[in-house]
Amino acid sequence: MTEAIFQSGGRQYKVSEGATVDVDYQDDLDAGATLEFSEVLYLGAEGESGRVGTPLIDGAKVVGTVVGKAKGPKLIVAQFRRRKNSRRRIGHRQSYTRVKIDKIEG
Repeated sequence: MTEAIFQSGGRQYKVSEGATVDVDYQDDLDAGATLEFSEVLYLGAEGESGRVGTPLIDGAKVVGTVVGKAKGPKLIVAQFRRRKNSRRRIGHRQSYTRVKIDKIEG
């Protein structure tokens, strides 16, 4: 089974073929669209030594299909200043694009 580590949106993701990963939200993509990640940092197979890029591997890419949109857990942010009668409570829920990895080339 081939494994790869790629970079997208300033984050690194470790994936294998057939895996599903949540990447940063991309508004212009609908379900079924093909997505290509060309910033591959590592390629390898289970039980073998892999190739490490310096910093990227030339010609390597990870190809996936957009499954749909996803949302992360709701986070509550509370700000409190003692003795000032000041309180603030804000919620946040991050949006993601869910991608199924089809193939890893390199």
